[in-house]
Amino acid sequence: MFEQTISVDRLEQAVSLFGSFDQHIKTLEKEFSVSVINRGSELKVSGEVEDVGLAVRVIGGLLTLLNKGEHLTDQSVRYVISLVREGTEDKLCSMTQDCICITSRGKPVKPKTLGQKKYIEAIKNNTIVFGVGPAGTGKTYLAVAKAVTAFRAKEVNRIVLTRPAVEAGESLGFLPGDLQHKVDPYLRPLYDALFDMLGAENFQKYQERGNIEVAPLAYMRGRTLDDSFIILDEAQNTTKEQMKMFLTRLGFNSKIVVTGDITQIDLPLGKKSGLVDVLKILKGIDDIQSIYFTEKDVVRHRLVQDIIRAYEKSEEGKKQHDRKN
Repeated sequence: MFEQTISVDRLEQAVSLFGSFDQHIKTLEKEFSVSVINRGSELKVSGEVEDVGLAVRVIGGLLTLLNKGEHLTDQSVRYVISLVREGTEDKLCSMTQDCICITSRGKPVKPKTLGQKKYIEAIKNNTIVFGVGPAGTGKTYLAVAKAVTAFRAKEVNRIVLTRPAVEAGESLGFLPGDLQHKVDPYLRPLYDALFDMLGAENFQKYQERGNIEVAPLAYMRGRTLDDSFIILDEAQNTTKEQMKMFLTRLGFNSKIVVTGDITQIDLPLGKKSGLVDVLKILKGIDDIQSIYFTEKDVVRHRLVQDIIRAYEKSEEGKKQHDRKN
């Protein structure tokens, strides 16, 4: 049995490190088969030499986050564990430096994973960015945060958010109310992100002035959008024709961010996704960048990662079965 001691500067750090009901340390102990004991200003980690070494590196990474003022969650603990297993935990410092936006409640919005940081940098440095990956990776939320930041800094005059009105098993005709009421449920995630960033009152004020527009993709036809930050959400549900129509709306001094998950296409059978198509067509063009998220970038509940992995495993199994037959 090997033992290593880590000094903790402040009692609050130790409390945050252990988490509610010691859940963070329990995760660590289970992951590496080690024992972690808190004795005053010291943590004693015991177990097999290699396991103790890994656990100590995770604790070091978590202390780095705490020293940067970050709040530890189950997701952040598991993410640091994954970075240590890859040997890339040294990149944690750079990840915590970027504050993208302050929400209406005064909460800083920062990238929580290296994938998110790469996404933010891509939006900053390119005119068109594709953010592709599973649910819960912050694709839409971070894009809206960047849009609000650009709007507040007067880099753009308008924020335009759109998504195709396509959902699994439903059509607009079955929804009650007039056209606006029919499309609102499809646009709800975009409204939610804007409310969080701006507050409901400011959002309404800017919307009435025409500075913010949230509309179905069909409303984009025939327009040229200058001085705008434009976000197309759920782009996997666009057709090839819709994607081409949307991207050619780009005007001067504008940015476009396109987000989507190519594993959740709800288009009718036989219709090819415009997102799948465009990623191949525009590959390698200067000032256009594609960022691919993985399940490690998921910042929702831990089970979301497990669900995504299970589906990926199932899909891979199907592909192998089809190849054999």
